[in-house]
Amino acid sequence: MPVRLTVLVPGGSGQLGRDLAALASPSVDVVAPGSAELDVTATGQVLASVGALAERARETGSSPVVINAAAYTAVDAAETDEERAFAINADGPRVLAAACASRRVPLIHVSTDYVFSGDASRPYEPSDQLGPRSAYGRTKAAGEDAVLGSGASSWVVRTGWLYGRSGANFVKTMTALEASRDTLSVVDDQVGGPTWTADLAPGLLELASRAASGNGPAQRILHCTNAGETSWCGFARAIFTHLGADPARVRPCTTEEFPRPARRPAYSVLSPAAWIDAGLTPLRRWEEALDAYFAAG
Repeated sequence: MPVRLTVLVPGGSGQLGRDLAALASPSVDVVAPGSAELDVTATGQVLASVGALAERARETGSSPVVINAAAYTAVDAAETDEERAFAINADGPRVLAAACASRRVPLIHVSTDYVFSGDASRPYEPSDQLGPRSAYGRTKAAGEDAVLGSGASSWVVRTGWLYGRSGANFVKTMTALEASRDTLSVVDDQVGGPTWTADLAPGLLELASRAASGNGPAQRILHCTNAGETSWCGFARAIFTHLGADPARVRPCTTEEFPRPARRPAYSVLSPAAWIDAGLTPLRRWEEALDAYFAAG
């Protein structure tokens, strides 16, 4: 019998939050408030929401879990707005984790590949040394520390290069540019793992079920992305192919040729080894996920 869950998803109006709500099984009751309904930086709101979650689970005979999908993800804007990014990405998780600890509610916190420096030549393992090069990465690393040091029953799940049906993302940007430009230049010296939120969401819910049953992985930091790797240019060319456009219209350029306010990791591929070793279902390859994204219309 599947574990009956009641799941609170702060950041529920984002692309991952929406897929967590949409893809949950009938045995999972998802409450997914957006930031207007639940501000993770507001201690009173967080305490009330986690308390309501615990009470709702008690009344329905289910197990409560929090999956934190709330984040400040404007990577470039964070360079000049680090205080706000820190409030959402670090202070918010700290408050949320404290509330979960007080109510004995398991917490799964979603983090990012940007906590690494990007200097590696092989996929990053959860135990590898952090070295964020951007304000966004620093604030997300601080959020990880806050969660893991809170005393809550908690797991950090790092992912990266997310795209989904809602919100702004690279797939939507490339789709719009294909229709408006003859050619475009996309960096070819930044490599990572594109991840469809409709694949990540079931993985997080699987972990939530394990956590709620008291059988959560001993490894408290895990990586979950679609398998494989590519550059932003390779990703863009794959998107163009799905749009029926000539992928050669996407021209490779270097990071130096396309400067941005925030420094991106040159290599941020995440190893799935710990996820697989924990007995969790590995995600399919990124190419297959992109096929499914476009096939779904």
